[in-house]
Formats: sequence, C-alpha cells, structure tokens
Amino acid sequence: MTIESILISDEEATNLNAVQTVSDSNQDRKAQDVIDFKMVTFSLSGKDYAIDIMYVKEIAKAGMFTYVPNTLPFVVGVYNLRGEIIPILDMRIFFNIDVPEQKPGALSNLLILTVEDQTFGIIVDKIDKVVGVQKSSIQPSHPLFVDINIKYISGVVESNKRLYILLDISRIFSKTKDEEEYKQEARRASVTKQLEASFNESRKAKGLASDAPEKAETKAAPAETQKSASTEEKAPEPVLDKDYDFVVEGLKTYGNFAVSELNESWVKHRYSEWKNERASSSVQIQNEADAKEFLKSFWSTGSEKIWTKEFADEVYELLPDNSAKQLTVWNPGCASGAETYSLACVLTKRYPNAKIRIYAQDTDLLGVSNAPMLSVPADQASGWISPFITKKANGEATFNQQIKDAIMFEYHDCKNTNALPMIDLIFARDLLSLMDVDSQKSVLADFEEKLKGNGTIFLGENESISHLNDFMEHSKGELTAYSKQ
Repeated sequence: MTIESILISDEEATNLNAVQTVSDSNQDRKAQDVIDFKMVTFSLSGKDYAIDIMYVKEIAKAGMFTYVPNTLPFVVGVYNLRGEIIPILDMRIFFNIDVPEQKPGALSNLLILTVEDQTFGIIVDKIDKVVGVQKSSIQPSHPLFVDINIKYISGVVESNKRLYILLDISRIFSKTKDEEEYKQEARRASVTKQLEASFNESRKAKGLASDAPEKAETKAAPAETQKSASTEEKAPEPVLDKDYDFVVEGLKTYGNFAVSELNESWVKHRYSEWKNERASSSVQIQNEADAKEFLKSFWSTGSEKIWTKEFADEVYELLPDNSAKQLTVWNPGCASGAETYSLACVLTKRYPNAKIRIYAQDTDLLGVSNAPMLSVPADQASGWISPFITKKANGEATFNQQIKDAIMFEYHDCKNTNALPMIDLIFARDLLSLMDVDSQKSVLADFEEKLKGNGTIFLGENESISHLNDFMEHSKGELTAYSKQ
C-alpha cells in the first residue's frame, strides 16, 4: 500500500475518478503529464507544510513514547516501530510553534522519515494528503511568509488554491552537510576557474609547462651550488608560494578547512609532503577528493570513536588535579557522542567524588538526537569502559545511567551565543579548523572567557594555541592540553 492510497479518502477517490473521467481536454492531459514532484502535506499550528514524498517511509498514529533523559526539548522520546527503536521529534517545538494541550492517552500524528539511512518520526498537528505538482512551480520562500527559520525551507508552492511551505528535510536532518557547505557550493565552480587561470598565467610567466621539469632541474643541481646559494636563492620561489596559496584556498573551498595560526604549522609540513606525492600532477586542491586526501592525516586519534585504553590513559594523565564537588565540561562538536561518552568515563574515573556535567553540542540534528541511545560494539564493551557498561533489554551494550546522566546533548552551533556557566574543561578536537578564521578567533575568545583559572582545553592533535600568550602547553604522547598562565 502506498502513501497516496493511505492519505486519499473514499470520497476524494470518487471525486478524483469523476474528474479524470470528464476532464479529457488536451490541456488537462498535458498538466497530468508534467507532474514531476510529489509531496506529503500536513499542518502545523494551522499552516500548510509539505515534505518531499521520497523521504516519507510511512505514516502512523502513536503515543506513550519512552522518555530519554538529557535530550533536546523537541526530542519527545523513542518509539518501537516493529522492533526498530527510533527517536521521535516534535516539529512544533523544533520551530518554536505553540503545542496544543493534548488529552491523556491521545495519539500523535507521525510521519516516519528516512534520511541518509536513519529512520525517525516527526510529530505534526494533522497529516493531509499527497499532492502532485510541477517542480518548476515551486517558488523561492520569503522571510515574511513563514514563522520558522528560512534556511529550513526549500520553497513555497500553490496547489488547489492552497499555499504550501516545502520543508528542506535534507538540510534539517542531514548529518553530512552543514550551513557553511551550502554557502560554499555556489562558489566552487568559479573558484576552480579562477585558480586554473591564475595558475596557468603564473606558469606561463615563468616559462614552465608543469611542475615536473622544475623539480627535476632542482634535483640535478650540484650539492656545492646548493650549499653556497645566497639567502635570496634559498627563499621559496614565487611559484611555490603561489601553489601554497592555491592549496590554502582549495582547502577552504572543498574541505571547509580554514588555514590560520591554529593549524598553519601542520599545513605547511603536509604541503611539503603533498608536493612529493603529487610530483607528476598539479598540487592544487581541485575537488573534495583532493581535500580529503590532503587532510587525511590531520584528524585526531580516536576522533568520533570510542577511545582505546591507550588514548584514554593519555587523557587521564593530562587532566589536572581538581577537588571541586562539581566539574563542568564543554564539548562542542560532539558528533554522534562516542567521544563524549569516552570522555565522561575518563572523568568519572579521574574525579570519583565530583558530579560531572558535560554540555555536548553539535549542529548534526540527527546525531545529537540519537546520541542518548548509542550502543557499544561487543568487542569494545569488554575493554577499559566495561565498568561503565550495562545491557539494554535487547542484549545490546550501552553506557550506564551514571554516565548518561552526566551528559546533556544539545543541538547548538558554538559560533552563536553560548549561555553556559564557567567551565572546568573544554574538549573541542578538530572543531576550530572547520570554522572560518573570524569564527576561530571569536570561539577562542569565548573559550578564554568561560574557562576557569585552573581550567584546561583539549584541541585537535594538529591544532595549537601556543601562539596565544595566555595559554601554556602540556603534552602526553600525541595529545596536548592548554591551561591558563
């Protein structure tokens, strides 16, 4: 049974058949032929909304959702959908729309959606029907039309004298795209052309056809000549400087990675490796695959994973002595929560007499919504985290209630206002490099303002704030922490 058959009533079906019988004009046939977009329509606070039918798995009515503590306000709980436990999100709360009072035991209207292989339910006021329109009839939205953030809207469309607000489900719930990436897509084509034109012009001015001849000539130079070269001759040639600039711009465009004092030391070292790797081709970052390859060694050990015992021990040894009864931790960029849980276990072990409170934030809506239900693979549950593990009803391993109660997962962008108390520990690995330079400075200033005098900051393994005079380095293995001077 299709979504359309569920949503069309018997009366509507009769009327639809009648219309199709009597409407045999060429114009009507043409209109039916060009319908190339179907959407499921519903209402929120009396207004008409729609979702691309391709995201809708099914519709349902349900209630009595299982509450999950320390989740976002719009995550009303979880629901057993034929053996699959899925999170339930109330779109009215998400969009700050008034929620009508519901009678005890009343059932909610659910749209069960699938986005990037993740299934979840959203609560709406009323589910209406399936509407078919032409894609060309979808118009850009305007801020005056709606009460919700315009970035969550892909357009508005009129059908049968009703105006529908079409929600951009991929932007709201996707875990692979963020707002900055959407902004960058529009400029990628033009940036690539500009890089190519500038690069070719520079090569032409130097009389060079490619990187290879220049590199071969350098290698063939006698050792004595290289040793006796003047300071001016040893300085990087303009072509190499320009290549580096191209790489920096390419990382920004295709990798959402901003080079600054925070990571420039690593980037320059990686650039010298990159030139050797790309000896027979251009060193430019020309696409997302190039950016991914360049950055493959940047990401920190155990990033977005449950930590190994060796890494957990390094974090443990770098944590300062602290006799406070309550420790407040800020973990922006928590992703799916695996590192956050690992950190909570280490902190519980390091400070057994303290109450741990971790504010874990991310802009991945589905990630932070699913984080409270994270399961631990069996091969990891028996390792160093075993004292903090319990079993679910289905036999899967998960973190115990003490660890879960220590963490508050939040949907939040740390570049915006952060209403947090004074912080004992900031754990933000690899996060700052994925912000533009101005945002890096702003967030670092926020870190410094909110960090207590005896507080500690953990950044990515290849990020450094040693250039800031207010901080002092402490290292253990590949891990570095910073404390106020």
